[in-house]
Amino acid sequence: MKTKTITIIAVALAALTITGCGADTSSDAGAKAKGTTAATSATTYPFTLKNCGTDVSYKAAPQKVVTLNQAAAEILIHLGVGDRIAGTGYEIEKMPPPVAAQYEKIPVLSAPGTEIKHEKLLEAQPDFVYGSFASMFTKEQSGERKQLHDLGVPTYLTEFDCTYHETVANADFTMLFEEYRRLGKIMGVPEAGEKLAAQQKAVVDRAVATVEKREKPLKVMWFYSTYEGTPWAAGPGGLPQHISKLVGVENIFADAKTKWAEVSWDEVAARNPDVIILADLTRGEPNDTAKEKIELLKKDPLTSKLAAVKGDKFITIPGSHMDPSFGSVSAVPALVDGLNKLG
Repeated sequence: MKTKTITIIAVALAALTITGCGADTSSDAGAKAKGTTAATSATTYPFTLKNCGTDVSYKAAPQKVVTLNQAAAEILIHLGVGDRIAGTGYEIEKMPPPVAAQYEKIPVLSAPGTEIKHEKLLEAQPDFVYGSFASMFTKEQSGERKQLHDLGVPTYLTEFDCTYHETVANADFTMLFEEYRRLGKIMGVPEAGEKLAAQQKAVVDRAVATVEKREKPLKVMWFYSTYEGTPWAAGPGGLPQHISKLVGVENIFADAKTKWAEVSWDEVAARNPDVIILADLTRGEPNDTAKEKIELLKKDPLTSKLAAVKGDKFITIPGSHMDPSFGSVSAVPALVDGLNKLG
């Protein structure tokens, strides 16, 4: 049988060029509601933002930033302020060529695949800390946000993960693009945030316009990882669910209780996906890579009988693109291309 595995290589799209620092812009709540932005204006300090239910004050443009994970660092590099990152952590994969050179200059404050510890973070003497996962802002890891705020270090936590793994109402790309705008304002380069949001929105719009229409939507499983043999799949309230709706497919675990759900192979078989979207992870955990996931699915007595597995109906996407990140937008054209090729 002709293989129909579609592999998406983790390279940045040509349209997503690194933005530089220029004149500043900001956006207001009314403009966001209309999908537009307010007129260009420079950041005025100090100012306060409500982030994940916490009022955070920013007194000046940060000059020594610590990003708690690789994806956070990548976003700041694309905003043109990578030279202000004093340290980063939770490094799990190689950076794409457009940002690799800048990223390699940033000190990594933790071992690969691990979080920065509080003491190590403080050694970098940050004036701003930005992270993509609530689990990193804990006493056991980099320190609680209040703890850092009490030390005079403002923080920003992505609104996609205010509470670890919980479903987020109305999670979509509008939230991600607003995060770019907010970070641009925090860093004193709001025009860069506005420009990056516009560039990525254009990529999503172009990809969605090329979706081949089907009379009946395909059912898909977003297969992220396994833990002690149990599969984890995308549920509601995250970008995979939003992307599924954008491209016209049905996420078979859209009724799960969390955005990343612990499911079972029996459930997977019962829901019988037409296509399995594989997260290609390079953390070194068992069955992390897409290749290992395919081998697992083909060897398992239950899943090996699924039509999607027998027919090699797989689409591979970098694991980091399934979480809110600069790469998340790349998942849309990647998925559309894979679905179109699978027919």
